[in-house]
Amino acid sequence: MPEPCRFTPTPRTPDVTVRVIEVAERQWGVLSRAQLAECGLGDGAIARWAERGRLQRLLPGVYALGHRALPQAGRLAAALLYAGPGAALGDGTAVWWWGFAATPPSAIHVVSPRRRGSVGPVRIHRSATIERIRVRQLPVIPVERALLHLAATAPRRVLLRALADADYRRLVQPPALEAALGRGRPGSAALRSALAEHLPELAATRSVLEERFLFLCRHHRIPTPEVNVHVGRFLVDALWRVERVVVELDGHAAHDAAAAVERDRARELELRAEGFAALRYTWRQVTQGPERVAKDLAAALAGAVYPCVPELPRRGAGVVERGGLENR
Repeated sequence: MPEPCRFTPTPRTPDVTVRVIEVAERQWGVLSRAQLAECGLGDGAIARWAERGRLQRLLPGVYALGHRALPQAGRLAAALLYAGPGAALGDGTAVWWWGFAATPPSAIHVVSPRRRGSVGPVRIHRSATIERIRVRQLPVIPVERALLHLAATAPRRVLLRALADADYRRLVQPPALEAALGRGRPGSAALRSALAEHLPELAATRSVLEERFLFLCRHHRIPTPEVNVHVGRFLVDALWRVERVVVELDGHAAHDAAAAVERDRARELELRAEGFAALRYTWRQVTQGPERVAKDLAAALAGAVYPCVPELPRRGAGVVERGGLENR
């Protein structure tokens, strides 16, 4: 979780300054003009603080205390304060804040019940009614609405991965997603279609190649494996427990070095000694020759017969914290 800015007043610091600092450090160093007034700063004092650089104007009616070098959370907090009471992070910003995108969008999208003009990178979208959830101290639209926006704007692969992540992190249940859908609502058709193809195992993948391999299995009706699980002392890319089949996937340059190749061969030898069929496929094979990979894998799964062995421990599920700036 991003840390708010910290300021250390001295015993001689005026009370009004202490109050300003206390509010600012709860909000990553930003305050609204209304909050400054509540702390005891009048219009004249605000103007003097701004002239001396103690306040840095970020947006109309929103200031940073001392400097503009804010963390991303501080810039989001400033946008929410500008949008006014009842606002929440929305659209692509909500998608990122929920953790479904690797990088934040270039613009900050905020949904507000008030009329506010967009300023610079801050885009204000008006809505009469807004449901908000506090996540990492900032109000954001519910995860269902964020996924609906993602469905309307992102490629299918990205949407399926986000659904898997939401499922794995226990953020949403299918009935709640179904309730968010509506005729004519942007993203509803894409989200409904993605729900029909929901692939929870995508949440455990750690590379695009692993995602491609799971889609290959789905397309060719091969049972979906567990992904990134331990078999003995090894973390394997894909595992079929009953059939005792392991698949390892080689990226573009991950196994070019002779030492890496030698380790791979030793690893496969040890897995076979433990009763596993160890298969290995490259990026090119998975992406350019998926039919041959599927045929080879299906044959291994159909022909692998091993004696009864103890059940391997299963992967546990993870839960994330849901948790606030009260923009006013």
